[in-house]
Amino acid sequence: MGKSIVILGSQWGDEGKGKMVDLLTEKAQAVVRFQGGHNAGHTLVINGQKTVLHLIPSGILHEGVQCFIGQGVVVSPKALLEEINSLAKQGVEAAQRLKISPAATLVLPYHVALDKANEARKGRQAIGTTGRGIGPAYEDKVARRSLRVCDLIDLNTFKERCEHILQYHNAVLKHYYEAEPVTLNMVLEDIMPARETLLSMMSDIRVDLQTLRQNGANIIFEGAQGALLDIDHGTYPYVTSSNTTAGGVATGSGFGPLYLDEVVGVTKAYCTRVGGGPFPTELLDEVGQFLGKKGQEFGATTGRARRCGWFDVCVMRRSVEVNSLSSLAITKLDVLDELDELKICTHYKLKGDKISHPPVTHEEYSACEPVYEVMPGWKSSTLGITQEADLPENARRYLARLEALVGVPIALISTGAEREHTIELKKILNEGANTKVA
Repeated sequence: MGKSIVILGSQWGDEGKGKMVDLLTEKAQAVVRFQGGHNAGHTLVINGQKTVLHLIPSGILHEGVQCFIGQGVVVSPKALLEEINSLAKQGVEAAQRLKISPAATLVLPYHVALDKANEARKGRQAIGTTGRGIGPAYEDKVARRSLRVCDLIDLNTFKERCEHILQYHNAVLKHYYEAEPVTLNMVLEDIMPARETLLSMMSDIRVDLQTLRQNGANIIFEGAQGALLDIDHGTYPYVTSSNTTAGGVATGSGFGPLYLDEVVGVTKAYCTRVGGGPFPTELLDEVGQFLGKKGQEFGATTGRARRCGWFDVCVMRRSVEVNSLSSLAITKLDVLDELDELKICTHYKLKGDKISHPPVTHEEYSACEPVYEVMPGWKSSTLGITQEADLPENARRYLARLEALVGVPIALISTGAEREHTIELKKILNEGANTKVA
């Protein structure tokens, strides 16, 4: 039998999930996106060529692997078509191997307008969204007024429903945000070039995934944002608008939770965060600047500089518990090569008390002070190392300490951006059945 595994970020995103999905897809037959939208950005480097994916699962770069976009994802027709066309220029015919749920919500121009107007109005209190309409699209979904992929089948009905929705949203844009309204023509210009492509890929992926599972396929479920950005379990309100934790797999794809065999948490060897929100271990000194420069810490989607800090075990404890992590994948170990010493946040201090988990409110979380354990650096290159025994002794000690503090075994260690720059300590996937969905 094949295995069904989840690969997700266990910090605030940008942990290197794309590389890990791409690496493990060598033994998988299917990769599934179950949440988020084109606010995600997964950067893959293969033979020196960099590819950034936003909506399409990272497994698309592997010939013969089927990719799925579940109903938990919000889909921008324009962005998806651009991504498909970009991959075609690289010789990757994505549309032929990509299926999309009819129930996936569409991200349309009025969502983008609302997102940008809302962030502009908040000013310094802005959450730091990508401005791509993801939050407003999820709001429409919860309010039961969204347009979905299946609504593209009957264009006349689509237009009628869209006009009613525009009446509501334009009233908000004009009278509350004092922003320009969105017209039906603007929406149609956005969807029409992509309509036939989306309809050709539409499939009930719940059935497709069960067929693959029953036929012995290996299936990877790919998280888009980190666990601490989960709408329910993250640092609210500085979160994304979907469930980024392992529980989102079942709701976002229709794949039952008892069918999952393993949950792999991807985490950097340090910590980063994009946008606003509490970040106790953030470094506003030369070390933070070094990590940002050496780690090339800029968002794949927005280009924004990431905030950098020391590894935070409190964050990881929360991720382990809410995701039931069974193993870890540590990325960007090589970024730490030149540092004299390393710090690990083992606890927080809050109002004189020592606590081991992040507080629920962002006000309390922002008041937390990190309690550090200091370890010596290794001052030698780990770039490209593929065997654990070849790592410097202090690097092995650092990883062993992280493993002990987090309480979850390390399965994979990334020592560079390339696919082959990886140490495999545990075999997560064996060869699955080479099976296809009709």
